[in-house]
Amino acid sequence: KDIESVPEDANLGLGCGAPLQKAAIEKGMTVLDLGSGAGFDSFLAANLVGPKGRVIGVDMTPEMVQKAQHNAQKRAARLADRKETQPRIDFYLGLIEELPLEDNLVDVVISNCVINLSPDKKAVFREAYRVLKPGGKICVSDIVLTQPLPQAVRDSLMAYLGCIAGASLIEEYVGDMRLAGFEDMEITTKQAFDVLACDDPIVAGAVNAVEDESEVERLKTTIVSATVVAYKK
Repeated sequence: KDIESVPEDANLGLGCGAPLQKAAIEKGMTVLDLGSGAGFDSFLAANLVGPKGRVIGVDMTPEMVQKAQHNAQKRAARLADRKETQPRIDFYLGLIEELPLEDNLVDVVISNCVINLSPDKKAVFREAYRVLKPGGKICVSDIVLTQPLPQAVRDSLMAYLGCIAGASLIEEYVGDMRLAGFEDMEITTKQAFDVLACDDPIVAGAVNAVEDESEVERLKTTIVSATVVAYKK
């Protein structure tokens, strides 16, 4: 039922995890989706907050905001046909490093494979902390690294897989969250991309140039999808 209420073209297939599974969103909450795209995770969150809740999506591209707003209209019409009420859903144009929202506004912040693309992750987490209510939480899924990539491999992957370009070491990523003030972190990871299995010739050539066999083997588990839950006290 949750998926059925989401417009088909809201899912762009760009996520790398399922932050909503660990966000523990409750009825009546206000949820912020950072880098909301066409609205997929925002609409799933809307199913959880219910008619009295609110969902806010922020994206930096006018095309995505317009698409998400259009999808919200389609979703509202679909729910109206079933005599159901959609919660308030707002999609705003803005930067996740400089949110167009007031302080202490939301209960939960979610994001799915977006923050790793930001050139200033510290600013993103500072802003998320600012707009969260005391006691609120952030739940993000993102691409991170368990160890540094050899420069040649990293450069070739940047051309092949755009989301790797800004990927941080997981220690740095979590460290930026702590600097913003977040506490009580829960971290889960799973393999996201096996560099050794990539059939792109440029990436394969870069991997073959790595002389240390143990380092080559570690590349299998270097790129992971991490889901992090943390709290604002």
